[in-house]
Amino acid sequence: MASRANHLVLLGCGLLCAAALLRTQMAGPSAAQAQVYQAPAYQTPLYQGPAAIPSPAAASNFPIASDARLAGDTKQTRFILDLDKPVQFRAFALADPYRVIVDLPQVSFQLPAGVGVAGRGLVKAFRYGLVMPGGSRIVFDLTGPAKIAKSYVLEAANGQPPRLVLEFEEVDRTAFVQSLAPESRPELRPAIAEANAAAARAEAPAAPPSPPDKRPVVVIDPGHGGVDNGTEAGGGDIMEKNLVLGFGLALRDRIEKSGKYRVVMTRTDDTFIPLGDRVKIARNESAALFVSIHADALRRGEGDAQGATIYTLSDKATDSEAERLADTENKSDAIGGVSLADEPTEVADILIDLVQRETKTFSNRFARILMGEMKTTVRMHKHPLKSAGFRVLKAPDVPSVLVELGYVSNKGDLERLVSENWRNRTVGAMAQAIDAFLAKRLATAGPGK
Repeated sequence: MASRANHLVLLGCGLLCAAALLRTQMAGPSAAQAQVYQAPAYQTPLYQGPAAIPSPAAASNFPIASDARLAGDTKQTRFILDLDKPVQFRAFALADPYRVIVDLPQVSFQLPAGVGVAGRGLVKAFRYGLVMPGGSRIVFDLTGPAKIAKSYVLEAANGQPPRLVLEFEEVDRTAFVQSLAPESRPELRPAIAEANAAAARAEAPAAPPSPPDKRPVVVIDPGHGGVDNGTEAGGGDIMEKNLVLGFGLALRDRIEKSGKYRVVMTRTDDTFIPLGDRVKIARNESAALFVSIHADALRRGEGDAQGATIYTLSDKATDSEAERLADTENKSDAIGGVSLADEPTEVADILIDLVQRETKTFSNRFARILMGEMKTTVRMHKHPLKSAGFRVLKAPDVPSVLVELGYVSNKGDLERLVSENWRNRTVGAMAQAIDAFLAKRLATAGPGK
């Protein structure tokens, strides 16, 4: 194993050198492009694949950012981005180090050289770039804890172009942490945490503990989200992330109607969730079943395909199409700028594989039940059961499947995917399969997992 590890290290170094040489030969960036997103040690770079450099014709369709500036002081700081057309955006904060992230549709950054290198007030510096085809990102490094007091887009007026405006306001760490999404909050300092807990105990009367919910947990995972649009159709008007979110919410509502299961969603809105976090949600909930929902597409020249496909985990894909799809989906973390440094080592892979064997058996059993239910109401792919190395299926103790509802690149499938009648029938078939699988498993294994 040591020999193999050394070989992998040498191979990795060779690939890095080759990539650096290619970038040197292909790129000759302008001074403005050279600034684009030089990532610090705690964060991986933005998306740098071939699509990161759009052709001039394609770039002309994207909003253009022509200037950016900071104003204010260490109490209040304003960021202004000049655009040629209004855009939608999403802004959120992260702690340790203090940062603010702004996700935008793909923007052609044509900013003056050196913009963002020097900060002002509450902003130490900022970087910008393409996070994935169709999505851009601006990352602000803050000098300390600060909140986004206001954020808005101004229409063009009085000779001024459309502008994206963020107003930062200084806060203390406690207020900053409380403003974060729950999953992004670091642990509070012990003294603060103890003080908050003591105050809560003093103010709130003791309530009788509620009985634990022992119902089996089903985790539904709508793929993609946030800056990761997934596959697109209709000139980008129809995005996979929206199709599968609507389907996932409808499936949740159908399952919850029976009252027999508790349903947990990995996302309920347009939010980017790293692949590893999707798996963690299932494991933290001690889920009895994990179902990831997607919609595939074939590139031009790859032919045509249609119908739903059900995937289970495999270290080796069942065919080249499955391998291609798994490689594409597994890049979602890199697209979102999330560190993959915690990937398991070879030894951990072996241990995980041993634990997964029983789970794979249950996953394959559910896949067959699901296919049996779906084929009576849904058009299935000519090879409906496949396996591939999807990272979201790697929870060693949670039976997991990934369902490709169809191909947005196929006209017939796309018409079905946007049909409410088709969605209702498909949701019904999947809910019946989940009930059949869990009822049988609970009958043999008891009320736990």
